[in-house]
Amino acid sequence: MFGSFTEEALQNFYEQYAERMDKSKMPCNKPRQTPGHSTKKSIVKACENGQEKIIRFGDQNMTIKKHIPERRSNFRARHNCDEKKSKMSAGYWSCKKW
Repeated sequence: MFGSFTEEALQNFYEQYAERMDKSKMPCNKPRQTPGHSTKKSIVKACENGQEKIIRFGDQNMTIKKHIPERRSNFRARHNCDEKKSKMSAGYWSCKKW
């Protein structure tokens, strides 16, 4: 039991969440958070050249501090963010968040 939520209420929430995360109903190239996923923070349905792919990225237990300029520039340099052009990779979407 989480806080004041009952098991039935949580199960109902996760069922509705699973329906929203259905690949056919998700909009293309629009990242969103994944509260029900245990390891990844965000999910996106990447669409490019007629292909579709579900991509999960970001650490659930880590906060990013992109408001600090030194951290932002180091992250972008370390991950070669200027070279990532394909929407079919998690690196592209992670760099886009930064």
